[in-house]
Amino acid sequence: MKAPQLLTDIGIDVHHRELRPVYKVNTQTKKVLGGEGLALEMRISSGRDNLGQAVVMRLLTPRGELSALGHPGFGSRLHEIIGRTNTENTRGLARLFILESLKEEVRIDSIEDVLISESPGRRSSIDVQIIVTPIGTTETLIIGPIVLEI
Repeated sequence: MKAPQLLTDIGIDVHHRELRPVYKVNTQTKKVLGGEGLALEMRISSGRDNLGQAVVMRLLTPRGELSALGHPGFGSRLHEIIGRTNTENTRGLARLFILESLKEEVRIDSIEDVLISESPGRRSSIDVQIIVTPIGTTETLIIGPIVLEI
């Protein structure tokens, strides 16, 4: 059963440029009726997929970035660990910033776990996996793994 409170939105792909998140609308190419040409349609993200996408966007957006649009608390402080050495303390700080940000997401009933580990073979990266329970359901949602450059 799809939980209506998890919303529907435009599908977004996250790309990185110069250590800042850049979002691109996910499109699908469709043939135009009659066989002449192609058209682009926006992909829709809904339910659990939409919540996972929203969490990733929240984490990759620096807190305060959307203040001018009326959302001063949106985002996270993960950008503050960029340039730090990949130590247990830095990974702990990343976990704290993620938990702090997830508590602001009203579609999450509970945060089950935030797993952070070193990326194998990449000294300046961490792997993040988030397990949450969305509102209106008992089934957990696993988000990630997300690779973050620090």
